[in-house]
Amino acid sequence: MSNSPSAPETTTNADSVTPATAADAPVQTGTAASPYIVTLIPGDGIGPEVIDATVEVLEATGLSFTWDRQFAGAEVIPRFGTPLPDEVVNTIIKNRIALKGPIATPIGTGFSSVNVTLRKRLGLYANVRPARTLPGIVTPFKDVDIVVVRENSEDLYSGIEHVVVPGVVESLKIITETGSTRIARFAFDYARKNGRKKVVAVHKANIMKLSDGLFLDCCKRVAREYTDIEYSEMIVDNCCMQLVTKPHQFDVMVMENLYGDIVSDLVSGLVGGLGVTGSANIGPDTIMYEAVHGSAPDIAGKGLANPTAVLFSAVMMLRNFGEAEAANRVENAVFAVFKEAKHLTGDLGGKATTREYVNAVLRHMGA
Repeated sequence: MSNSPSAPETTTNADSVTPATAADAPVQTGTAASPYIVTLIPGDGIGPEVIDATVEVLEATGLSFTWDRQFAGAEVIPRFGTPLPDEVVNTIIKNRIALKGPIATPIGTGFSSVNVTLRKRLGLYANVRPARTLPGIVTPFKDVDIVVVRENSEDLYSGIEHVVVPGVVESLKIITETGSTRIARFAFDYARKNGRKKVVAVHKANIMKLSDGLFLDCCKRVAREYTDIEYSEMIVDNCCMQLVTKPHQFDVMVMENLYGDIVSDLVSGLVGGLGVTGSANIGPDTIMYEAVHGSAPDIAGKGLANPTAVLFSAVMMLRNFGEAEAANRVENAVFAVFKEAKHLTGDLGGKATTREYVNAVLRHMGA
């Protein structure tokens, strides 16, 4: 397993994102004359604040960007009649790269999740969530360095539900050989390309013998092609217990959609929460980088938002562009801010504003 950086001068490639095959990688080539073109979706609540902060930091790297700003979420419904206008999807397809802020999803009622709809319409079948220990953040464990790879397109998130009779609802869990094989191969490719040593498949095949059994069969078949990667399996409930008692045994974890949603949040909690972990949703032709935390409407517009999760998502984007030096500058600057612990936002135990946090990052970048 790769070691987590313990100081801002040290960095790893642990959160670089490599699509399943090199041919599929939607990598752009950016120059001053031909900048990187990125669809920018601010989102709801604190989304515009953390996105604007991230844009400022990225531009301070000296790289050239064209930001194709698009809008989605609850606030656009009065204007477009939908939280996800077609233009947003079409623009992401055209640009192939998106950077997105949080978009709120109503619970139980209201419109369908914009996040899930985007993944479906863009074919973003793999979600990658790295979680690493940060300096200055007190957590029960040190040197945690785990990557969760989540299948993004099927399982219970297919949303196939119906009322059998009044008072009885059936929700269908869809697991396919195609989807399971694809995500397993992605996880092993990611491990190999990023210097990882182990992949564990997380499941509940002792109960769901057909659906999760199919997933495990696919993982086993793929594992035989990667003899350099140690492969194991773990039942999801035991996995959760092991994560909060012996997290250092884990390296790359691959799992179905629902387990991935839960376990990736748990893993984020081991290193400080959703506010400090980046994320990428990856398809054959498109990658969408985004924070996975909520829109925090209670602090929206108050200048108190923490942009770390979007910053780390942007670091993943820079590495996918092949801009390792710029990615390391941003990442090391964030690590330095955490290490000195003088300009952290309230959710991180500090008292800094978003502006103060960003200024500290820019200072450590030498910008």
